[in-house]
Parts: sequence; structure tokens; C-alpha cells
Amino acid sequence: MAFQPIVDIAAGEIFAHEALVRGIEGESAGEILSRVTPASLYRFDQGCRIRAIQLAHELGCDKPVSINFLPNAVYEPNACIQATLKLAGEVGWPLHNIMFEVTETEYVRDRHHLQRIVEAYRAMGFLTAIDDFGSGFANLELLVDIRPDVIKADRNLIIDVDQNERRQAIMEGLVTLADRLGIRLIAEGVETLAEARWLYQRGITLQQGYVFARPAIETISPCPSELIAQVRGGN
Repeated sequence: MAFQPIVDIAAGEIFAHEALVRGIEGESAGEILSRVTPASLYRFDQGCRIRAIQLAHELGCDKPVSINFLPNAVYEPNACIQATLKLAGEVGWPLHNIMFEVTETEYVRDRHHLQRIVEAYRAMGFLTAIDDFGSGFANLELLVDIRPDVIKADRNLIIDVDQNERRQAIMEGLVTLADRLGIRLIAEGVETLAEARWLYQRGITLQQGYVFARPAIETISPCPSELIAQVRGGN
């Protein structure tokens, strides 16, 4: 697993660390997912959850860990979460320090099933998020039925947002939408200081991307305090 921080610009600290699957030779998440068959989907999903929490605990992480999950691998929310609950209890990991992200790499065949998963996880004390919002399968339609704690705006909406008026209009609309729905908004894929500053000035204080830190294999990155100060102090 690799970990990438999600920073809270306003608070000047790390909000969470996203756990990202990697191959033993450094293969990307996409390469690994391409090898997962329908028969191994459930075991793979469970293995990623367990490894992410185990490793975060071993590395002394004191922030929430964000874990991508495959909705079609969860046949019944309460049954499929038992291994996660058991491990969290064994290592003393608070459930509110686990955020499950619905990944958009697969089409959700049953929207009501996803709704049940999100509701069950929230009832147990987990945070829930929609990943890659605004790209692929993660779109506005999801928010009709699903009530996540967080939505993560996709990198495609962030590219050159400090210069692109159309992206600016969309992101400003997302700020209003998230506020009306009581959802926290994270900008992911932030790669330049100019992007980070524009987003922060529009109230998007939770950000993730290469400008702050790249995913680090089996390492928890420190808070990029100097960079956060630059974002907050920019004109």
C-alpha cells in the first residue's frame, strides 16, 4: 500500500491519508485492478481493507485512513465488514478514523445496494466518500439517493482551475452544492500552487495531490506545513 495525505489548509494539518494499492514491483492501482477477476473480487477488496488498516497502525498513523472499496464486491454490508471490525478492535483503531471511498472504476449495478452499503457504514461510525466525482460513473445522479460524508472532485475539474473559467464555474457550483447537502468537499489531483490557492480562496480547504505529496510506499508523509502556509498566504 501507498499513502497520500489529504490536507486541511484552513486547519494547517493533515485531514486523512488515502491508502492506495500498489504491486510488489511498484505496479499502479490500475495494473493491479486489471488482474482482479470476478471470482477474486471479494477477497481482493477484503485484503486491501485489512492491509491498509494494519499498515497505517504499524506506521503510527494518528489520522483517518481513507480506503477505496468496490461496491460490487460487497454482497451484504454487515457481513462483509466483519473482518474490518475485528481488526480495528484488535489494534484499537477508532471506526470514525476509517473513511470508505466508493471508487468509480466499476459500474454500480444496483444503486439501492450502494445506498444500503453507505447507510450501513455510516451507522457503524465510518466516514463515507464518493471518489472521482465528476468523472466516469461518479456523477450528480449518485447524490439523489446516496448521502456520503464527503465528495472528492476529480482531477479533470481541477486542471488549471485558476485560469479556466468553465472549471471555475463548476467548482464554485460544487461548493454551493456540497454546502446545501451538508457534504464536505475535497479537491483531488491538485498539482500546482496556483490551483491550490484558487481552491482555498473559494472555500475548498480539503485538498489532495502531487503539489502536497506523492503517494509514498508504506510510508506516512509528514504535514507539508510550509506549503500550506504558502497556499494560505497567497494573493
